[in-house]
Amino acid sequence: MLSLDFLDDVRRMNKRQLYYQVLNFGMIVSSALMIWKGLMVMTGSESPIVVVLSGSMEPAFHRGDLLFLTNRIEDPIRVGEIVVFRIEGREIPIVHRVLKIHEKFMVQHRSCSVRCCAPTPSLFRNETPLSAPLGVFVFSQTLQNGDIKFLTKGDNNAVDDRGLYKRGQHWLEKKDVVGRARGFVPYIGIVTILMNDYPKFKYAVLFLLGLFVLVHRE
Repeated sequence: MLSLDFLDDVRRMNKRQLYYQVLNFGMIVSSALMIWKGLMVMTGSESPIVVVLSGSMEPAFHRGDLLFLTNRIEDPIRVGEIVVFRIEGREIPIVHRVLKIHEKFMVQHRSCSVRCCAPTPSLFRNETPLSAPLGVFVFSQTLQNGDIKFLTKGDNNAVDDRGLYKRGQHWLEKKDVVGRARGFVPYIGIVTILMNDYPKFKYAVLFLLGLFVLVHRE
């Protein structure tokens, strides 16, 4: 059997060869971590690559699809966008589509003393004159203060996600977002699902991979 051949190779290795292979394995793990950290910096997402674990987003995404995410602060969240988000009390992030956006605005009032009898529209951009004593004009300006909340829903679900949010929560905020889907590879993440569903399979795969690296001499 293949595993028995691996064990024979390990027994034939001297200590120096074994130390070298262990060091080689450590370098591979370190390189993988450095690549992951680099992807985090480039994409702005704490998890730049995720696997779809359920069928709630079919037919857009299927179980086992691998998603590539970005999460840049300057990118606004839009209706119809597919986002990956975390919910308090749930360990695994959820991949769903933005259904609605709730934006909070504030109104700022400013006064201006002028000699003319009518307000000059070019004084302030996007402002509306309000009633005031003669010679004094008060303008109201609507400003977006960056407080944006949104509601999500799975394409294959009958209702929105309010039933998934924590008790009393009706909207998600930008801080809940792990990333926005920018691309995907179909079904390539099915191995990850098998490893999550069957822990013994996961340990067997990790054991064989580690053993292969240790005995591989080239």
